[in-house]
Amino acid sequence: MPMSTGGRTLPCDRPTGDSPPGTGIGELPAARLAELPAAAVLAGLAAGEQGLTGAEAAHRLAVTGPNALRSHRARAWPVLARQLRSAVLLLLLATATVSFLLGEHSDALIIAAILAASVGLGFVNEYRAERATEALHTQVQHTVVAIRDGAPRRVDVVDLVPGDVVHLTLGTVVPADLRLLSTSGLECDESILTGESLPAAKSADPVPPGRPLAELGPVAFLGTVVHAGAGVGVVARTGTRTEFGRIAAGLGQRQPETDFQQGLRRFSVLLLEVATVLTSLIFVTNLILRRSLIDSLLFSLAIAVGITPQLLPAVVSTSLAAGSRQLARRKVLVKRLVCIEDLGDLDILVTDKTGTLTEGAISFDRSLDVTGAGDDRPALLGLLASDVEVADGRVVGGNPLDVALWQAHRPPAGYRRLGELPFDHERQLSSTVVLTPDGDRLLVTKGAPEAVLARCAEHDGPAAGTVAALFEAGSRVVAVASRPAPGLGQPTAADERDLVLAGFLAFRDPPKDGAAESLRRLAGLGIEVKIATGDNPRVARRLCAELGLPAGSVLTGPDLDALTDTELAGAAQRTTVFARISPEHKARIVRALRRRGRAIGFLGDGVNDALALHQADIGISVDTAADVAKDAADVVLLEKSLDVLADGVAEGRRIFANTIKYVLMGTSSNFGNMFSAAAASALLPFLPMLPAQILLTNLLYDSSQLTIPTDHVDPEQLAAPSHWDLGFIRRFMLTFGPISSLFDFVTFGVMLGPLHAGAELFRSGWFVESLATQTLIIFAIRTRRVPFTRSTPSRPLTVATLAVVAAGVALPLSPLAGPLGFTAPPLPFYLALVGMVLAYLVLIEVAKTAFFAEPARPAGPPVRRRRASHAVHRRAARFSTAGR
Repeated sequence: MPMSTGGRTLPCDRPTGDSPPGTGIGELPAARLAELPAAAVLAGLAAGEQGLTGAEAAHRLAVTGPNALRSHRARAWPVLARQLRSAVLLLLLATATVSFLLGEHSDALIIAAILAASVGLGFVNEYRAERATEALHTQVQHTVVAIRDGAPRRVDVVDLVPGDVVHLTLGTVVPADLRLLSTSGLECDESILTGESLPAAKSADPVPPGRPLAELGPVAFLGTVVHAGAGVGVVARTGTRTEFGRIAAGLGQRQPETDFQQGLRRFSVLLLEVATVLTSLIFVTNLILRRSLIDSLLFSLAIAVGITPQLLPAVVSTSLAAGSRQLARRKVLVKRLVCIEDLGDLDILVTDKTGTLTEGAISFDRSLDVTGAGDDRPALLGLLASDVEVADGRVVGGNPLDVALWQAHRPPAGYRRLGELPFDHERQLSSTVVLTPDGDRLLVTKGAPEAVLARCAEHDGPAAGTVAALFEAGSRVVAVASRPAPGLGQPTAADERDLVLAGFLAFRDPPKDGAAESLRRLAGLGIEVKIATGDNPRVARRLCAELGLPAGSVLTGPDLDALTDTELAGAAQRTTVFARISPEHKARIVRALRRRGRAIGFLGDGVNDALALHQADIGISVDTAADVAKDAADVVLLEKSLDVLADGVAEGRRIFANTIKYVLMGTSSNFGNMFSAAAASALLPFLPMLPAQILLTNLLYDSSQLTIPTDHVDPEQLAAPSHWDLGFIRRFMLTFGPISSLFDFVTFGVMLGPLHAGAELFRSGWFVESLATQTLIIFAIRTRRVPFTRSTPSRPLTVATLAVVAAGVALPLSPLAGPLGFTAPPLPFYLALVGMVLAYLVLIEVAKTAFFAEPARPAGPPVRRRRASHAVHRRAARFSTAGR
C-alpha cells in the first residue's frame, strides 16, 4: 500500500449539489461554533471534508466577497483630505479668508496660490504613490494550502470562502475563522486577540457552553499564528465577519505614527508656537502705535504665514513619492511611504542567513551513515518522516529541507503513515509512526543532530566527528533515528526516546552571489550586520568567513537562556553570530538591541522569523518568503538582493537629509526676516512691508524650495542615520536667524540713510534684498562643505533659486510694480545689494564652520516602542486586496 503524502487526507463525505454556503453558520458567534460537532458545521456550510470544487468556490466568492479586511485602492478624496489636515495649511486658509472678507483681495489671492501649490503638489505626489503602492501590492500574494477539486492546492487567502478545507502547518497565519476537523499537536499564538503570551492548545473536540475566547480549542481564528503542530479546518467565517476582522475594523485605517511623523508634528508645533508669540507681539505693538486695526491684523497674519514652512507637507510628500518611485523601479514594496525614512534610520541589521545571505535554493547533497560513508537508509527514513503536501506528483507545500529531499528521492511503495508529531523550534525534531511493508510499526525521528543524539539510547563514536566535518564544510545537517513502536499510533514528545541513530542527511545552501559586496555597502552606510540563525554555529561562522563578515563572538540558544535581559543587552552589542536559536530567541535579541536606543531592522524570510520581524523597528522580508514573514514585514524586497536593501537605506537617508534642508531654511532665513519685520514695524512710522508683499516674498521663495527633493546629498550625510533633533533646529535658528536680521538692518540703514527712501522705495529695496538673501542661503545650508567647489547642488535647485532671485530683482522694475506697491530702486542700491549679498554669504560660511565645529550635544537617539496596534495593522494588511 503506498504511503500517504502527509497523512492528513480525509475521507470524502461531501454532500452533492451546488447549494450555496449556509448563512446561519457564518453568523454564529465563535463560542457557539466551538460547541458544535465538526459534522454539524460541515453540514451547515454545505461542505465536506474534501473541500469544494473550483466552480463551487467561485460561486461562493461572488456571494460572500473576498476574504479581505481592507483594500489598497488608491482613492482621490481621502488623499486630498489628508493634505488639509496640516495645521500650517489651516492657518493659511484662515488668513486667506480673513483677508478676503476685509477687502484685501490681492493678499487673499497670493495666499490662495500658496495654499493651492502646497495642497496640489502634496495631492499629486501622494496619489501617484498610492497608485504605485496599489500596483505593487498586486505582486505580493499570501497563499495557503486548501483542498480544491479533491486535491491540495495553493490558494490566495483573499479567495477563500466558507466551506473551504484548509491545512495548517507551523508558522501559518490562520487565513480565516476555522472550525478544526483534525489536529496533531496543534498550538496557536492568539496573543493578538486574547493578550495571552502562551500559545493555546487546539483540538477538534467540541467544548462545553460558556467558554471564553481563549478557551475555544476547536476554533482557529484569523490572524493568529500556528506555533506548533498541524491541523485541518473548514472555513466558517471570512473577512470582516471574523473575530480579528471586528478588531481591525474598530481600529480603522489610520496607522500609528512613525518616529519621522512624530518629528514632523513636533517641529510644526514648535513653529506654530513661535509664530503665535511673534504675531501677538506685533499685533499689540501696532495697536499701541495707533495703527489701523485691519492693517495691524493683516500684517500680523502675514508675519505668521511668513515664519511657517507652508510647503513642508508638499516637500515631504514630494520626497517620499520620488523615493517610492525610485524604490519601485528596484522592485521594493514599502507598505507605507513613511517607512522609507524609517528604513534610512537603521544602524543595526539582524538577518537570518537562509535566503538572504545564501541562495535559499536548498539542495539535497548526500545521505550518510554514522561514520560518514554513503548510505541510503537515512534518506529512506527521512522521506518517511517528511512533512510535505503533494498534488499531481508535485510538491506544493512543506519545509525547504523536506522539499529538497523529495525532489531528490521518492518514498518506496508499501509504507503507510499512521501518525505524526510535527517539527517545532523548541524540540527541533519531528516524528512519524509508519507501518512497514512487513506490518511492523516504526517510529522515525529527525531533526537537529544534537537534539536527535540526545534521544538515542547510544550512538557510535564516529557520529560526533562526522557531524563536525559536515558543519565545517558548511553543510546543513539533519540527523535521522528510529526504533520499533509496536501499538503506537499518534506519537508524543515522550515517545522520542531510546532511538537508534541511522545517520545524517546533508544539504547545501551556498552563499548568494554579490552578498559579500552588499554587506560591504551596508557597512559603508554605517550599518552593523548580525546573523541570527537556527543553524549550527560552525556553519554560521563558515558563512561569515566566505562573505568576509567578521564573525566576532558567538552566542547560542543555551547561552541566551543563561543571560538576563540586561546582560543580553550588553552581550548582543558585542556579538555578530547568534546560532541554534529559536524564534523567541530572535525576538528577544531584537528587543535587547532596541533597549540601547538603536534603530533595529530585521531581515528574514522563514516562519521562524515572524516574531523578530514584528519586534524590529522595521521588518524586512522578500517576496519568496513564507507568508507569515511577509505579513510581519514593513518592507518586502521583490528581488532577493541585499543591494536593493542598501539602496532603500540610502534613499531613506537622502529623503531625510533633503527634508531637513527645507526645515533649516525655514528656521533661519524665514525667522530672521520675520524678526526684522517685527522690529522695523515698531520703529518705523510706516509698515516695513505690506502684507501682500510679505506673502509674495514667501510665494516666490517657497517655489524655489520645491526643487529641494531633487538635490544631491553629500556622502557623509548617508554614512549614518540622522534623527529629528529639535534642540539642534532651535540652535540653528538662533544662530543663523540673527545673521539674516543683521543684513536686513544694514539694508534699512542704506535705504533710510544714503538713499533717503520713502515707504514705497523702502519696501521695494527690502523686498529685493530679503528675497535674495533668503533664497541664496540654500547653497550654504544644503551642505557642510564649501558650496559649488566641494558640493554641487542639483541643476533643478540651482535653476529655480537663480530664477527666483532674478524675478525678485525684476518685479520692482516691471509693469507689475505699481499694483504691488513697488517702485524702481536706483542703481546705487543694486551695487550695494551685490556687496551685501556677497558679505552675507561669506559670513554664513564662517558661522557654519564655527557652528558645526562645536562638540555635538548628545541628544540621544529616540527610544522606539512598538504600539500594540502595530501588530494588528500589520496582520490586517495581509488580508487585503489591491484594486479589487
